[in-house]
Amino acid sequence: MKKITALRFPILLLSMLIGVNIIAQKTTVQNIEPRVEALIAKMTLDEKIGQLNQVVGDISTGTDVSKDDLLAQVRAGTVGSILSHTNFDNKITIQRAAVGSRLGIPIIFGFDVIHGYKTIFPIPLAQAASWDMGLIERIDRIAATEATADGQNWAFAPMLDVSWDPRWGRVMEGAGEDPFLGSRVAEARIRGFQGNNLADPTTLAACAKHFAGYGFGEAGRDYNTVDMSEQRLREMVLPPFEAAAKAGCATFMNAFNTLNGVPGSMNKHLLTDILRGEWGWKGMVVGDWNSFGETIVHGAAENDVDAAAKCLSAGSDMDMAGGTFQRGLKKALTTGRVTQAQIDEAVRRVLRLKYSLGLFDNPFLQLDPKRRDATLEKPEFRETAREAAAKSMVLLKNEGGLLPLTTSGPFKKIAIIGPYADSKGKKDYMSFWTLGLGMRDYDSTKIVTPAQALKPTLEKMGFTVTVTEICLDATCTEKDYSVARTASRDADLVIVCLGESGFDCGESRSVSNIQLNKDQERIFKFFTSGKPSVMVLFNSRPMVFDWVSENTPAILVAWQPGFEAGNALADVLVGKVNPSGKLPVTFPRNVGQVPLHYNHLNTGRPQQTTGQMWTSGYLDSPATPAYPFGYGLSYTTFSYSNISMTKSQYKMGESVDVSVTVTNTGDLAGEEVVQLYIQDISADISRPVKELKGFQKVMLAKGERRTISFRLTEKDLSYWNNELKFKADAGNFKVYVGGNSRDVKEAGFELIR
Repeated sequence: MKKITALRFPILLLSMLIGVNIIAQKTTVQNIEPRVEALIAKMTLDEKIGQLNQVVGDISTGTDVSKDDLLAQVRAGTVGSILSHTNFDNKITIQRAAVGSRLGIPIIFGFDVIHGYKTIFPIPLAQAASWDMGLIERIDRIAATEATADGQNWAFAPMLDVSWDPRWGRVMEGAGEDPFLGSRVAEARIRGFQGNNLADPTTLAACAKHFAGYGFGEAGRDYNTVDMSEQRLREMVLPPFEAAAKAGCATFMNAFNTLNGVPGSMNKHLLTDILRGEWGWKGMVVGDWNSFGETIVHGAAENDVDAAAKCLSAGSDMDMAGGTFQRGLKKALTTGRVTQAQIDEAVRRVLRLKYSLGLFDNPFLQLDPKRRDATLEKPEFRETAREAAAKSMVLLKNEGGLLPLTTSGPFKKIAIIGPYADSKGKKDYMSFWTLGLGMRDYDSTKIVTPAQALKPTLEKMGFTVTVTEICLDATCTEKDYSVARTASRDADLVIVCLGESGFDCGESRSVSNIQLNKDQERIFKFFTSGKPSVMVLFNSRPMVFDWVSENTPAILVAWQPGFEAGNALADVLVGKVNPSGKLPVTFPRNVGQVPLHYNHLNTGRPQQTTGQMWTSGYLDSPATPAYPFGYGLSYTTFSYSNISMTKSQYKMGESVDVSVTVTNTGDLAGEEVVQLYIQDISADISRPVKELKGFQKVMLAKGERRTISFRLTEKDLSYWNNELKFKADAGNFKVYVGGNSRDVKEAGFELIR
């Protein structure tokens, strides 16, 4: 006879007492459906609506649910899921209450696992800058391992919103401006979270959010209105979500915004016609925080009954934090606004998810204190965080080979200055998602600051190093300027760490101005002018720093790099790691250019030179970006040659094979992201000047030459026309290959019928 563990015994006893066998039969894909149907047949209407109800846990804001009241609701079977609960012991108590309810249906715990769980990695936008899908998958594999060890079953990630507006605070949470790159990142993150088996105790159910159009809010304002053509929706917004659906993402989340006047939570076109219809996806859809109730504020629903009916009928299943289904769904049923069959189908989706996660087999699968103690914040997780932060950093400028810093160079005295040189506050190097809403109370000593790592590293190499933290909270005083003047005057080289606080990025953190703080810019203008200097930018979005860009020899975008900020920065600045990051977003010259993205249409009057009249440009600024999509330098150099295809004409349905020779022409080994773009020269509608269709990240030794090959299919050459037909047109295409979207080699071919 098998030994029954202390946790397992009361579950079995409760199961026998209530006459419902939720443990004995091991869940398999084949036996989920009959078990779901058997359970639904036993459920009351209140219990069914309860499964569609997600309530808030012990988060410090936004809830009026006390612990005792929450337990009472769980025992009554009127709660299906709890989000943002961080107290491990309380999760055990809550789950015991759930399995002790009439039907013993376990609770699913959800959490915003955005860029790590206990071990904090670079923000998602920074991860995308690595263009390393294997690394991104490893990051979320670690995040899932930690989160599940702490009792979480469900991650409210990845965010798949494409955005062209850096003013939007949540641009930090996605993969940037391109749907192709965003699709590959989506697949990698879902593999990381979900692995090969959702019932594995170390895997989380992923959640593709926010469906859809959230990244295109007017004026860059969070939650704002979105209005776009169906053609743009399908080409720019939906591809990462379709990739997530095809990759088996367990859940989707509605968007807050209206799309062409219809709130995401009640958008039948998105949820039923496209997601469940065209894509054949069968998972569960959850609302965003009170998004069902906010349909009333949008003016698209009259009251809770109307909102509940419209959201359920559109294809939404679970109500997050708002209680709209609890208040309105029963009346919607009795008045004929919804049917019992619709409610049952939503409940099926919730129960399927819980069965797939193995929660019916063992509701305490991810509530093992010993595993928790042995898993959280392992040293090897920090090593991956360090690797990820270094690979995410993007070198924008390096005049005269100023970097990496070596003992053979002309510098002996180095000053490290700036508001983020040695910040000990919890607001920096991470993000709102790891610092806000009371979700986590991190010990700031876990963060390695730039000075903590860079100073001893440089001193060990023989440099004299001073650290001067000035302009705290990014606000400079005359005393700060005096200190900066003294520190820079006595140094041969100045490293200035500035940018924005990590708390300035994330939800509800949109800004109208992305210009580098003028006080910080003044450090360069007056106190490092003429002195060799390096700007290290800690940022969560593209920023504008035109004067610094023109007058500073070296610029490194460090993003918000997480716990290992300082170690990763030291690795890059001294050359232990050769930077290989590439921008997943365009950096504009000024905010007036926004929205600015590489895959724009040509217009009938494209501007060839700045100031050219009667063209699509500006009188007061170039139309070109400061730094283009896909851009990033290395400490070595790469050349591209011999771009070719096997033939000049291809028939519809044939694959187009493209090859290019890439050579490391510098003195160091380095990684290059080889990027493939196409342009459809003539189509039913105007097409973008470039569209990313492939990339490969390759390591090349000094002097090494390698032929890189890509294959384009008819799908890659197809687009959505105004009649919403997805098709490729016969005609001429251009192919571009290079290290960014601007600096490319060009070839062409003809597609024939």
